[in-house]
Amino acid sequence: MNILITGVAGFIGYHLAQRLLGEGNRVYGIDNLTDYYDVNLKKARLAQLQVEANFTFQFLDLSDRPAVNQIFQNNTFDYIVHLAAQAGVRYSLENPWVYIDSNITGFVNLLEECRSKPPQHLVFASSSSVYGANTRVPFSVSDNVDYPVSLYAASKKANELIAHTYSHLYGLPVTGLRFFTVYGPWGRPDMAYFKFVKAIEQGKPIDVYNFGKMQRDFTYIDDIIEGIVRVINHPPQQSLQAITSAPHALNSNALYKLYNIGNNTPVELLTFIEVIESVLGKKAEKRLLPMQPGEVPVTYADVDDLIRDVGFCPSTPIEEGIQRFVQWYQEYYL
Repeated sequence: MNILITGVAGFIGYHLAQRLLGEGNRVYGIDNLTDYYDVNLKKARLAQLQVEANFTFQFLDLSDRPAVNQIFQNNTFDYIVHLAAQAGVRYSLENPWVYIDSNITGFVNLLEECRSKPPQHLVFASSSSVYGANTRVPFSVSDNVDYPVSLYAASKKANELIAHTYSHLYGLPVTGLRFFTVYGPWGRPDMAYFKFVKAIEQGKPIDVYNFGKMQRDFTYIDDIIEGIVRVINHPPQQSLQAITSAPHALNSNALYKLYNIGNNTPVELLTFIEVIESVLGKKAEKRLLPMQPGEVPVTYADVDDLIRDVGFCPSTPIEEGIQRFVQWYQEYYL
């Protein structure tokens, strides 16, 4: 298959490309190598991919409409996985415009090309952040998500709405994936677990927000990739069934689905830090701080739909996942 991955130099994009190339597919990857975090890490991921004969890379910003159009003029894609986005909750407080350019304008540019040359399936990354400060757990795709608490979350909710519109209007098979706190080797340096490992290794204090009481559904990267691959091969075939038990029943005739991909086992932040300490054999000096604007106290994925439709449930325990991350971190940085 000929598969387009946007954000291919990113954490998830890199791992997905490795998996798809290993299965004999042709991968066309695009990325603008934004400097939101260490560009050298992105280049190192790309270097791993560029040794593959079936991999093609194009430096490109999705907000550049003519450039996106040119890609589709010159290529036909069986499947598209859209992972490119400006990430981060706190950064959206400082630089809101980049979230509009990347997450919304870039996505519309991609959808317009899919309208003209539709793939068999478009899969795009949403986020658990769309659930905002919902208090009913676990989070279900049938929950109301009309109250985001960060611009990043709002941009992801906008992606879901826009994707549904294009699916409805043009018969485009589209699936959105709400990822829950992804971690693992080659991960993002701006993520808390990465910062924790780095600081503890260096004997520096770590900032622990909400006094360590936040709970996160930490999901190991291999589980995320397995979920994506299964969903790619399972495009929506029929309209959503009305979920009558939900406050706002989902009624749609579009070829459109949403799934949570999370470990289904939220872990308190202090417990997560204890696992890191155990793996490193070092204690952390903790600076306990209040919760930051835009953050939420808990994330917890209901993955029943994912299990029912594609037969998969993320299950890697944090002890195993952190061990693998630390091993990679020490090999790469130390």
